[in-house]
Amino acid sequence: MDSKIERLVPLEAVETEIRVVNSRFIASLSPAGSVEEARAFLMETKKRFPDATHHVPAFIIGHGQSIISHCTDDGEPQGTAGRPALAVLQGSGLGNVVVVVTRYFGGTKLGTGGLVKAYGEAVKAVLELVKPAALVPTTTLMFSLPYPLYELGVRLVDSCRGLILQDEFGVDVTLTVQFEDTQLESFNQQLSNLTSGQVDAIFIEENPNTAFPASV
Repeated sequence: MDSKIERLVPLEAVETEIRVVNSRFIASLSPAGSVEEARAFLMETKKRFPDATHHVPAFIIGHGQSIISHCTDDGEPQGTAGRPALAVLQGSGLGNVVVVVTRYFGGTKLGTGGLVKAYGEAVKAVLELVKPAALVPTTTLMFSLPYPLYELGVRLVDSCRGLILQDEFGVDVTLTVQFEDTQLESFNQQLSNLTSGQVDAIFIEENPNTAFPASV
C-alpha cells in the first residue's frame, strides 16, 4: 500500500454543528502533531465555548503501529461520549488529529443510546468537511521568471503538483514553491526547458513530514 495513504492527516481545522432534541453538538477538528497540541486545542475550544455543558475530546497521534489515542466523557455517562467519538475518528483513517465535541444541553435527556449516537454523528459530520493531506517529504524552492513566462510558470508548478507559497512582483516575478520530493527532478527539467536553461531554482529547505494535499 502507498505510504501516502497510510499517513493521512487533516489539512486544516474544520468545525460544524448538529442539533439533537434541542441539544447543540459542535464538533471542532484540527491537525495535531503531538499530545500537547491536542490538549492545547481542547483548551482553546473550551475558551471559545466557556458556557457549554460538556467538552468531549478524542485524539489520535501517529499512524499505524505507533499511535497514541485518548478520549474522555467529560461528565457524560461513562462510555456514551468519548468512546463513540474516538471510534468514528479511528474509522476515518486519519492520524495526527483531534476532535472536541462541545455540547449545550437542551433540557431533554437523550439516554445512553441517544448520547452514543449523537456524539458519533457529530464526529461523522465534521469528518465530512475534512480536506485530507498526506505526510510526505517535501522540498521548498525559489526561482524568478520574467513576466511573459509567469503564467506558464504557474501552470508548470501546478502540473508538478506543487504549491505556490509566495509570489513577489518586482523587476521579475519571484516564486517560492513547495514540491513533493518525487516531483523535483521533473520540475527542474521542465523549468530548464521553459527558460532555455536560463533559470535555476534555488534550494530553500527540506521537510520530511509535510502535510501535503492528498490526491485521494
